[in-house]
Amino acid sequence: MPSPSPSPVLRDSVVAALRAAGCVFAEDEAELILTSASSPHHVASMVERRVSGLPLELVVGWAEFRGLRIAVAPGVFVPRRRTEFLVAQALAQAPDAAVVVDLCCGSGAVGAALAAGLGPVELHAADIDPAAVRCARRNVAGLGGLVHQGDLFEALPGALRGRVDILAANVPYVPSGEIGLLPPEARDHEPLAALDGGADGLDVLRRVAAGAPDWLAPGGCLLTETSHHQAPAAVAAFTTAGLRTRLAVSEEQHAHVVVGVRP
Repeated sequence: MPSPSPSPVLRDSVVAALRAAGCVFAEDEAELILTSASSPHHVASMVERRVSGLPLELVVGWAEFRGLRIAVAPGVFVPRRRTEFLVAQALAQAPDAAVVVDLCCGSGAVGAALAAGLGPVELHAADIDPAAVRCARRNVAGLGGLVHQGDLFEALPGALRGRVDILAANVPYVPSGEIGLLPPEARDHEPLAALDGGADGLDVLRRVAAGAPDWLAPGGCLLTETSHHQAPAAVAAFTTAGLRTRLAVSEEQHAHVVVGVRP
């Protein structure tokens, strides 16, 4: 059980340790650690792991995403707050969706958030990584979601073909040559397969766009995140696949989401 009221001395020492390690939001991180820890010894262990460079979300075991507490685990991609914009776009595009797929699901955060926003839905999530599949099951089981392991659409039950109202695919889109430029928290602690999108970062996105029309229901939508400079090529991939395509941008969240609708 979390400690109800950490002493000011303990709080100050945690903040000081985090600040010395270069944590920009040391006070906020200290609060999360102190409220998540079960004892002063647990606090010390968590601070040690954070100071060593482990992402805060992996230290405390969860990440906040659209108001949900999403369980995360070592070796699994940590959901980014900017991806909340993708969820918002999906809910606006298909507010009455009944069948939802979270492809390249990682922790399952996107699928969980969509199900929470839509109400009762048929929810499926899929990832090629066994660690992600295990983590996603923790996050979508309470929503009645099913998680499948496999390479993109190969993981999905055939009965979903032509029935999907929302296909959210937060694919890896970092160009291979830029992986080394990522912050150490991502580069050193997240799986390469969840980051590396190939030479121009769009290899997986193109595969998803090409396969999506077979799985979408009429009027169903595919959404994926990309970067500013990749957006024109990503839009072209969606259009080539026969989808009615638009680009949604949130300057505040530094998010670019391509939305494609099956005619």
